Amino acid sequence: MRHIALFIVLFLFWLLITFSLSVENLIAGAAAALLTTFIFGKHFVQSMHKMLQPARYFWLIVYLFIFTWEVLKANFDVAYRVIHPAMPIKPGIVKVPLEVKSDIARTMLANSITMTPGTITVDIIGDDIFVHWIYVKSENPEEYTREVSGRFEKYIKKIFE
Repeated sequence: MRHIALFIVLFLFWLLITFSLSVENLIAGAAAALLTTFIFGKHFVQSMHKMLQPARYFWLIVYLFIFTWEVLKANFDVAYRVIHPAMPIKPGIVKVPLEVKSDIARTMLANSITMTPGTITVDIIGDDIFVHWIYVKSENPEEYTREVSGRFEKYIKKIFE
């Protein structure tokens, strides 16, 4: 069942990005979706009932707004640090404990942190994520955990777990 769902999702995505209903495009899209499903199908969503819960889509939309806002704020923060004559940076790597358990949720969190200017996910080891941060504001683990991942993690948890 999940292979069929993956095929449908991929095929619809193909149609959205190509925006064409020509026969050649439909055949190419079906072939690409089928090949991708064959190769990556076992890594797709493990439980289909999660995909059918509307609340998860609501939290995804909320998360996208939060993520966009955080990226905008981080862009201005990094721009300030670059333009400022003293270049006020205090770089460091911080160890942030993870609350999310699933691999997809951890990947989403790591990517969200990396796509936010001023932070880069370095590694995930066990239940900790290591993040290089352009300005380490605090040495207190609770404060920098809230600053680095707290803004995303609670929403990602509602979406994927």
